[in-house]
Amino acid sequence: MPVVTGKPAPIAVFFYGGSWMFGSKEMYQFLGRSLSRQGVLVIIPDYSVYPPTVFPDFLTDAATAVGWAKQHGAEYGGDPSRLYLAGHSAGAYIAAMLALDPEWLKAAGLDSRTDIAGTVGISGPYDFVPDTKSLIAIFGQGEQVPRTQPITYADGQAAPMRLLTGNADTTVQPGNSFRLAARIQAAGGSVQTIVYPGVGHIGIVGAFAPSLEFWAPTLRDTAAFINPASNPVP
Repeated sequence: MPVVTGKPAPIAVFFYGGSWMFGSKEMYQFLGRSLSRQGVLVIIPDYSVYPPTVFPDFLTDAATAVGWAKQHGAEYGGDPSRLYLAGHSAGAYIAAMLALDPEWLKAAGLDSRTDIAGTVGISGPYDFVPDTKSLIAIFGQGEQVPRTQPITYADGQAAPMRLLTGNADTTVQPGNSFRLAARIQAAGGSVQTIVYPGVGHIGIVGAFAPSLEFWAPTLRDTAAFINPASNPVP
């Protein structure tokens, strides 16, 4: 989504959720518009999903999209030196993996330690055991699982992260955010966790819509992290 000001804007590549099995960028135009009103250039890419795609192919797709944003963001009014990752649910997983494990962005010609300014994870599964037929098909099981988990790569070297979660989320337990934050902090990294009382898994992202902002201050807390110098736009 283009920005509403003439100044170079921070760029946010947002990955939507959908259990790594469904979703489309068209469904999140409302989110792009809301963040663009806060002075953020928003890029919402599609990525391949299961079936047939399994780990790590969606990460390769996502890294390619971030590489494109870095290379072409200025053409749309963005500032490539202020490149952020963001996502909800499975998309937050993708954003966290790209930020924490340098392997993926390196393949796209980027260094996650220097090219990414920060990451916003919204209700993300960062530390989980695949426990359904589809999740096992996507991520495997047993000894393979740790290499698929963002928490494995939390070494304190990544750019700052802001993790948003609702304490009424029964789809992705808030403990995912708490455990990742604790691991990052223990390694000396920069992370902040914000918990919204009574907010569930869908409400936290639905709150980006202007008519639903009363559900949770997700837009405010995301925009303030990505573009702290901006004045809030109603």
